[in-house]
Amino acid sequence: MSSKIKVLQVIPKLGYGGAETGCYDLAHYLPEKNCKSYIVTSGGPLLKFIRKEKVKVFRLPVHSKNPILMIVNAIIIAFLIVLLNIDIIHARSRAPAWSCWIANLITRRKFVTTFHGTYNFKSKIKKFYNSIMLRSDLTIAGSNFIFDHIHSNYSDLLGPKKKLLVIFRGINTEYYSNSNISGEKIEKINSVLKLETTIFKILLPGRLTRWKGQEMFIESLNLLKTKYNKTNFKAIVLGSHQGRKVYYKKLISMVEKLKLKDNIVFLNFYEEVPVAYYIADVVVSASIEPEAFGRVAVEAQAMEKPILASDLGGSKETIMNGKSGFLFKNGNPDSLAEHLNNIIEMDKDKLQSIGNEGRKNILIKFDVEKMCQSTFTEYQKLIKQKK
Repeated sequence: MSSKIKVLQVIPKLGYGGAETGCYDLAHYLPEKNCKSYIVTSGGPLLKFIRKEKVKVFRLPVHSKNPILMIVNAIIIAFLIVLLNIDIIHARSRAPAWSCWIANLITRRKFVTTFHGTYNFKSKIKKFYNSIMLRSDLTIAGSNFIFDHIHSNYSDLLGPKKKLLVIFRGINTEYYSNSNISGEKIEKINSVLKLETTIFKILLPGRLTRWKGQEMFIESLNLLKTKYNKTNFKAIVLGSHQGRKVYYKKLISMVEKLKLKDNIVFLNFYEEVPVAYYIADVVVSASIEPEAFGRVAVEAQAMEKPILASDLGGSKETIMNGKSGFLFKNGNPDSLAEHLNNIIEMDKDKLQSIGNEGRKNILIKFDVEKMCQSTFTEYQKLIKQKK
């Protein structure tokens, strides 16, 4: 069998999220395995980093949930599959997965999906819409948490002909590495944020949305001041509101009401995210709903930073509690404040020891090379199977 497998990945947009970076990393890994790599997407900031000599990109409105557009996308994708002689179609979201499924009914290739989130549902219609992620030859779960979620909610769609397995997401540990951070980059971000070198820095990355826990985080900072008498800290809330202006204004109002203006700074975007991790003394993931994987926790550990995360979802799998970071009680500002206070009182050697353990943990379990190799191996198995 020829090893030159042709893979078409389909994703709504190529942004900086876990699904998008996973798609990007795999797309550039496949040519190293003598594969042809293609992406269908509507656009996104990661497009400018695509190496065109390795990956071919086609622009389609696959982000749309409009049924008519989804059918049009399916027809065009089917045409691309035949034209390029695609072997594997890999969908990474529900709307494009429906288009890919229709295209695959026509072309009869191998169909793969990655279940990137819990895809909550409150009706049979929504559950049916979500179920497309299980109508493939292979469904990849990004964590054991997602694997269990699928079994709990979609067991009727699992059978002997449907393969479900866990392939942990990975990150680029060369990109997320302290060795890449120059003094110039440190000075620049400190200048942008007006940070003093002596102040304790707390980083909360993630888009501004209620389930990411920014409100609870702000409450915990208030407790850090009022209950534990800590004032020499600065919290950096890094993330875009993505149009959620009402929620953003609510957060600003909370900060003003609790008199935390001198302790919190909001940063909409910073292109070199590893630099933001580097300057932090501790990183927080405050989600009040389960993270499918918990990319922040993994990135923080790769950057040798102690991580504080809610004790639910994927973070429970990626953090060695008490060794590479700490899990606090979900949605509990008192628990988070207590952990923050404990970390502030740790000496630098202890903090560095935690950071070292985190880096080792990620290199062993969550390096992007492992994710890409595991996915490629599954592609090979699928190609060997008979239709």
